[in-house]
Amino acid sequence: MTEPSHLHATRTSYDTVAVDYARLFGTELGKRPLDRAMLAAFAEVVRADGAGPVGDLGCGPGRVTAHLASLGLDAFGIDLSPGMIEVARRTYPGLRFDEGSMTALELKDGTLGGIVAWYSTVHTPPEELPEVFAEFHRALAPGGHLLIAFKAGDGGVHLEQAYGHAVSLDVFWLPVDRVAGLLGGAGLVEVARLVREPEEMEKTPQGFLLARKPALKPVR
Repeated sequence: MTEPSHLHATRTSYDTVAVDYARLFGTELGKRPLDRAMLAAFAEVVRADGAGPVGDLGCGPGRVTAHLASLGLDAFGIDLSPGMIEVARRTYPGLRFDEGSMTALELKDGTLGGIVAWYSTVHTPPEELPEVFAEFHRALAPGGHLLIAFKAGDGGVHLEQAYGHAVSLDVFWLPVDRVAGLLGGAGLVEVARLVREPEEMEKTPQGFLLARKPALKPVR
């Protein structure tokens, strides 16, 4: 089956920038207290429900995966880019990182206690997000949790230069209500949301949604 062009472009671009991306963003979470608060809330609810494995989908160089592990979660990373996976494995040798696509996770149904998609859907054309969110729903255990971070807004941009390299990346901005609606359409129920104003080099507000796959109802 032919791979969608945007997946090929995303993989190639992040293979190209992997080392410099990791250098530029390796300590970014330390400057973002609200971002860390959402990750901490996610970790707390996952732990409260039994702390099943957590997939950091689109993990890049592994910094969020490592942060989740520091919060007591059994976290592992998956990324489309072999270059990013190589950097992640080298930087965090004690954690698991695998190549893979969010559109076709090599995971059994209902195996994850949590999923984090930390800006990893921003290159996905909006019309393809229902497929991605359906895959999240499939992989989550009943009662499992999702935290998604994305660029809030309406529109997008095509990048031909980024992180000091030539790339070909489409970046999509989506209204928070639209993302919440798409998650709902996949069977994931919104629990909380945060929108913060842009900081430093950010051009749009940043959206964060915490959602949950409904738990199975007890048999009476």
